[in-house]
Amino acid sequence: MEFYEAASFLFDLRRYPSRKGLDATRSLLSALGDPHETVEFVQIAGSNGKGSTARMVERTLREAGLDVGLYTSPHLSDVRERVRVNGRKVTKAAVVEFVEAAREPILDAAGRGDCPTFFETMTVLALWEFARQEVDVAVLEVGIGGRYDATSVVSPAASAVTSVTLEHTDLLGESVDEIARDKAQVAGEGPLVTGTTGRALDAIREAAADVDVVTVGDGDADVVVRYDGREALEGRVSLTGDGWSVDVRLPQLGAHQATNAGVAAALARAVADVDETALARGLQNAHWPGRFEVMSRAPLTVLDGAHNPGGCVSVADTLAEFAFGDLHLVFGAMSDKDHPGMAEALPRADYVYACRPDLDRAEAPSALARVFAGEAGEVVESGDVAGALDAALDAAAPDDCVLVTGSLYTVAEARERWTRVEIPKSVRNLEQARAMLEDADVTASGVWRMRGKGVHRVLKTRVQPRQAQYIKEEMLSLGGECAVSGLSSQDREPVDVVLMGTLAQHRRLREKLDGQPYGLTQLGDALGDALAVDADPNRHGYPWEERPCVMGIVNVTPDSFHDGGEYDSVEAAVERAEAMVEAGVDVLDVGGESTRPGATPVPVDEEIDRVVPVIERLADLDALVSVDTRKASVARAALEAGADVLNDVSGLEDPEMRHVAAEYDVPIVVMHSIEAPVDPDTTVEYDDVVEDVIDALTERVLLAEKAGLDRSKIIVDPGIGFGKSRRENFELLGRVDEFHALGCPVLVGHSHKSMFDLVGCDSADRLAPTIAATAVAAERGADIIRVHDAPENVAAVRTQLAATDPDRF
Repeated sequence: MEFYEAASFLFDLRRYPSRKGLDATRSLLSALGDPHETVEFVQIAGSNGKGSTARMVERTLREAGLDVGLYTSPHLSDVRERVRVNGRKVTKAAVVEFVEAAREPILDAAGRGDCPTFFETMTVLALWEFARQEVDVAVLEVGIGGRYDATSVVSPAASAVTSVTLEHTDLLGESVDEIARDKAQVAGEGPLVTGTTGRALDAIREAAADVDVVTVGDGDADVVVRYDGREALEGRVSLTGDGWSVDVRLPQLGAHQATNAGVAAALARAVADVDETALARGLQNAHWPGRFEVMSRAPLTVLDGAHNPGGCVSVADTLAEFAFGDLHLVFGAMSDKDHPGMAEALPRADYVYACRPDLDRAEAPSALARVFAGEAGEVVESGDVAGALDAALDAAAPDDCVLVTGSLYTVAEARERWTRVEIPKSVRNLEQARAMLEDADVTASGVWRMRGKGVHRVLKTRVQPRQAQYIKEEMLSLGGECAVSGLSSQDREPVDVVLMGTLAQHRRLREKLDGQPYGLTQLGDALGDALAVDADPNRHGYPWEERPCVMGIVNVTPDSFHDGGEYDSVEAAVERAEAMVEAGVDVLDVGGESTRPGATPVPVDEEIDRVVPVIERLADLDALVSVDTRKASVARAALEAGADVLNDVSGLEDPEMRHVAAEYDVPIVVMHSIEAPVDPDTTVEYDDVVEDVIDALTERVLLAEKAGLDRSKIIVDPGIGFGKSRRENFELLGRVDEFHALGCPVLVGHSHKSMFDLVGCDSADRLAPTIAATAVAAERGADIIRVHDAPENVAAVRTQLAATDPDRF
């Protein structure tokens, strides 16, 4: 079974409506051996905020050293987002394995008239995956209510009800009291934490009389929360509990998120030994896309998936913290929502662009326009989300605000403007063409028919189904080819497409998409940029903008894997650096902490004492100086000492690092790593290591960009040697050109790593393969190549350049 077949099987279950009862979920779990019985759970219900709270709990428990599963819904662009282990999406291979195991029990149940729904089956997939990965704790976001939600098949160690408003009254009850009692049924034997007040809190206490109810809120609560407003794009929050307190800046804005943070803190401390440091760091790193997410500042552009009046009130309150001119509201919602209540709760908009996400159950723009007719200035029926967003951004002045809200589905389509990547593929033979098409989940017949046509200019991207249909028709009309994923979904999931044609055909396609609806104009521009059609990149005078450049490693450490202890004095390090500059390196990378597998972390003060004196001595050399550190405080000290570049192998795990880079306006290397230093016992499953790493780096790059950095100053590093097998490391090296899909310079660091054991070179014989890999990296498009041995690797890069352009020398 292929992934598109497995995913299509799951999506087909969406034809079964939601219902009361847990029998179908329990039956499917039983058929799979009741995997949930081996896992400890945290279960989170609520009308609003349960997804954000779940993410905060998950991230905090990970900071405390646990392996953690996370189950949330809905997803933004990929169904696998719903199930994560330690932040990583469930693999395609795991989804296939699950469907192969669950398919017959599901079909048997369907024959009895008791087929599990899509949500019930996805819940079972999550519980199955968490048991398979042997997580310490799994955090479950409830779908609807509590009593009969599929997640309630578990008995949680701790649970929560974040908030209660009138919603799903046909299933949960017609009053706040009834809905609160339903949600309170998530209570297990451990504490139930809640941010509710008044009648809802009274109902929860009554329904959960046998467990300890922990309240979160003002001065009378068990966990006291204070929201001190925003600082830049973060919220200042103070939390105080029994014997503990933290002051933290949340990446999610709004007083409601402060309450969510208090709920998350109480839950995390109820199931694990979480100290104040882990709690603060976990909350600071709990980024949750689509929840008052500021995508740009001129105009202020905000995405928020509020889908009921209570959520819209929170959006309005948070938006009031910003000063702006006109408000441009892009609004799309599902047909079963309280549209008048949402319109009344939102701030009065000067312009409303009523739109419809690409789902059958989405409300028509004409109906939404009528709702806003008395609640806004000018109201426009804009049709699709991408077109509405384009219209709003085009009309907005730099000091205006564009707010996209009404549904997470609306936000998901809008967010593709910033997250979609177009990956140029190097396809040299039929086998590579076949593999590339299969990876896009093209059907077997499609692979066979089109593999011979893919050996030229090939580009892969992910688009909405109606966009896919349009660009396929246009590309075929131009004589090119377009293969579309075989995945099918009632809710119109984004699909992979592979465009194949000559450069002229791609250029003509871009022209034909110009002026078309459904976001096709902006998509055409992105496709053209990906293939360097009329490219005009921003340039800052950095050496890697003109040619591949060499970064020389200066380890001021006693324990680095290759040259630890050789240059751990200031004089030795400076002498080493001077020799590298003489040999022709462009950047000197000074590191004071080893990140080799199993390395012991170095205290901040000691790391500063190692690197700062060296950086001060190197600042006047004819090379840029980079500091290799995971800690924002070390980065700040290094920049003050004269460093020009930050190199963060943790991929912005320190929540302050991106802000330091933005404050000093310096380039920052963002590396993909599972953890740093890497635990030698850590194993990671990838479907396609290159595309999985690109997917993970997409969000990291977006974080740095939202802090104020231009993409041209965000350097991505695939993280060779960090959480990948030897074969996967070589795959990253051979396909390094694909990382330019992120719109950032690319760094490759392979020097003397154990990957070369694959080709028979142990630690004493890795210079020769390092040089060879340097030449491969330069030829495949690396902008910066990080190495230990300067003369040999500089020569390799220059040789590659001469072979490409001998007139350069």
